[in-house]
Amino acid sequence: MTSPPRTVDRDILRLAVPALGALIAEPLFLLADTAMVGHLGATPLAGLGLASAILQTIIGLMVFLAYATTPAVARRLGSGDERGAVAAGIDGLWLALALGAVLAVAGWLAAPGLVAVFGASAEVAEAATTYLSISMAGLPAMLLVFAATGLLRGLQDTRTPLWVAGIGFAANIALNFLFIYGLGWGIAGSAAGTVVAQWGMVAVYLVVVARHATRVAAPPWPHRAGLLRGAASGGWLFLRTASLRAALLLSTWSATALGPDELAAYQVAISIYFTLGFALDALAIAAQALIGKGLGAGDVGEVRAVLRRCVQWGIGAGAAIGLLVVATAWVLPGLFTSSAAVASLLPPALVVLGISAPLGGLVFVLDGVLIGAGDARYLAWTGLVNLAAYAPLALAAVRWADASGATGAASLAWLMAAFAIGYLAARAVTLSWRARGSRWMVTGTV
Repeated sequence: MTSPPRTVDRDILRLAVPALGALIAEPLFLLADTAMVGHLGATPLAGLGLASAILQTIIGLMVFLAYATTPAVARRLGSGDERGAVAAGIDGLWLALALGAVLAVAGWLAAPGLVAVFGASAEVAEAATTYLSISMAGLPAMLLVFAATGLLRGLQDTRTPLWVAGIGFAANIALNFLFIYGLGWGIAGSAAGTVVAQWGMVAVYLVVVARHATRVAAPPWPHRAGLLRGAASGGWLFLRTASLRAALLLSTWSATALGPDELAAYQVAISIYFTLGFALDALAIAAQALIGKGLGAGDVGEVRAVLRRCVQWGIGAGAAIGLLVVATAWVLPGLFTSSAAVASLLPPALVVLGISAPLGGLVFVLDGVLIGAGDARYLAWTGLVNLAAYAPLALAAVRWADASGATGAASLAWLMAAFAIGYLAARAVTLSWRARGSRWMVTGTV
């Protein structure tokens, strides 16, 4: 039986509002780093931009640990198997720990080579390598946070991740200030403070998960079938996320080609974009949890109602956020950099981001709906199509700047338009086409 719109709205907001705080924790970590490092000068800020692009790519590729865990847990919860739901989440934690340990060691060894790919100046490359090498110690922690958050979202609990994220963000700011300015560690202090805060969040999550496991008598050890199932579904989500990260890396490469000041300004702009994106993604998280639970219970009518209302909320929230960004486009730059040259490049690019926000709301919600349904294979293949559509737009922005001799605000604005409007439009087309049909609405526990 389909719930009335007001009931659906309450369910969406009950999950989305707390999820908002938890989701923006990651970009807030980056924004805090950007604001503090930005006052050290343009070179450390540009180095942070390169290191963050690499680190966020690695972490982002592993986001399937949350996105695969949420629907798996939610489907079992919807079918009435709460013990199986918690057990599926614990399997995700073990998978996260194993992957995190391997990636941390490999990333630490490869840090200088990864930075060198971007062809930055020696000073920028040194700053980026320092930040990236230290940050690898926190990589397993971030993956464990992903998996634990996915477990709790699947159990329809977004309040606990909110509290953990809030505490972690406050600790990150305090530690970064101490290490960067108090101890004089510079950009290395920024990385160290974030690592300590990340492992503190893991400690809290493990206590919460252990209580759930005890309550439903779920075993604390992984199951081979659960690990294989998570790896299989996560593989398609990995490919889907790889296409997203490839688009971001292409954008960073393009900004690097424009010049060091443009790269520093791009770092500020993309940090703000991530914050807006994660804020809009709160609705997508609500959609993941509710869609998974509805399909697990076999209630197709409820699934359709959630889809319709989440899309309406996503577009409306995007419009509201976009207006705010446009209205503050000439104020925000001063919060993130003391360089007048860098700040002067940002307003047009921020206006572009504001205009694209409603489109982003639609894209993030539809993406969450299909992830909640477990439609990862479609997302993976169409992700490659979307990337193919974006690549010529990004390259055209750089070529136009070279051919016309234009640099600065105009070239950065064109690059942001290619990404925030062109790339998102391609994703909107492929996601909307799928959501209009019913092939993605497969009921049952798996």
